[in-house]
Amino acid sequence: MTMMKKLLASAVASALMVGGAQAEISNNTVKIGYLADMSGTYRDLAGPNGLMALEMAIKDFGGKVNGAKIEVVSADDRNSPDTSSSTVRRWVENEDVDLVAGMVASSVSIAVSKILEENDRLGIISGSAASSITNEHCTPNHIHYVYDTYPLANGTASAVVKEGGKTWYMLTADYAFGHALESDVRQVVEANGGEVVGTVRHPFPTQDFSSFILQAQASGADVVGLANAGSDTTNAITTASEFGLTQSGQTLAALLLFLTDVHALGAETAQGIQLTTGWYWDMNEETREWSDRFMKETGVRPTMVHAGIYSSTMHYLNSVAAAGSDDAQTVRKQMMDTPINDMFAKNGKIRVDGRMVHDMYLAEVKTPAESKSDWDLYKILRTIPAEEAYRPLSQSKCKLVKM
Repeated sequence: MTMMKKLLASAVASALMVGGAQAEISNNTVKIGYLADMSGTYRDLAGPNGLMALEMAIKDFGGKVNGAKIEVVSADDRNSPDTSSSTVRRWVENEDVDLVAGMVASSVSIAVSKILEENDRLGIISGSAASSITNEHCTPNHIHYVYDTYPLANGTASAVVKEGGKTWYMLTADYAFGHALESDVRQVVEANGGEVVGTVRHPFPTQDFSSFILQAQASGADVVGLANAGSDTTNAITTASEFGLTQSGQTLAALLLFLTDVHALGAETAQGIQLTTGWYWDMNEETREWSDRFMKETGVRPTMVHAGIYSSTMHYLNSVAAAGSDDAQTVRKQMMDTPINDMFAKNGKIRVDGRMVHDMYLAEVKTPAESKSDWDLYKILRTIPAEEAYRPLSQSKCKLVKM
């Protein structure tokens, strides 16, 4: 945060207080709870390094907001809605946590958002994908920041169909995220003249994808779409490679693939896969500068989720400073009223349904010959403008949207 921004934030807060507004930070502390998969399937895409991104934001902000200290607590969600609900209930009822950040598994985010609404606390969801989080499961107490299944389908599925992949067979993680992604992909495929000829749903998580890949091969579909994430996706891609799926003429479409996944697979295995991403570390000087700092702290390049956690934490703290309050609705309104222009997004904005909309990108994994280093893995094929990427409010089922 620049000195000018700090002075402006302080001035706004002072003006609010002088004007008699209910602008105060309770207990002179802003407390953030970081909740994510710290040890399982989704560890690499968010996990401990997401906590590092959050702590980097707090340090860059200055460690305090309007003189109030910033505290962080964290927990492993174990990809369990029950475990996560218990943790968050304790945080907000007993430990006065103002903001819950991170959140990866969509089932966890949906469960936690209900508790946040009951207790009027704020949540920023950076890792989850289900578009239902700001559609039928929207609340006035959470924001969905980085990406969701709607632009993943709009970007990757539409591009693959337009390149001739007319018939699809879906391999889907059997929980909220996988179901949402499968549904969004089906709509996009059919809208572009294609057809989903079959689906198989696998348990979450799954180690052995042999039977599922064999079913996909037997379908004869042009495209095998992977509606899963994390190690499920890398296991499925590895198995498909071992079974010669692409060599036999089928296309493999990974609907949600993270940089850490591609790095684990290697360019030799992942080359040519198209994917949609909300951010890439090597896009410009600003993204590279922040990514270099992140890599110095963690030893790896950041995923879009890591970058989103940093950006959303800074946006939250700037909004607390500007509002002079940690009240959930006051801060959420300030966040909605303030455009997001940083290393993560340009002209990003938070809509009434809680969806942060920003440009997305269609990328392709480089070949080994094109890749100049271990993390030089994507080439950006095109920008998907924000207004094209996300579900329009005219199609929303969110209770907060009044059309």
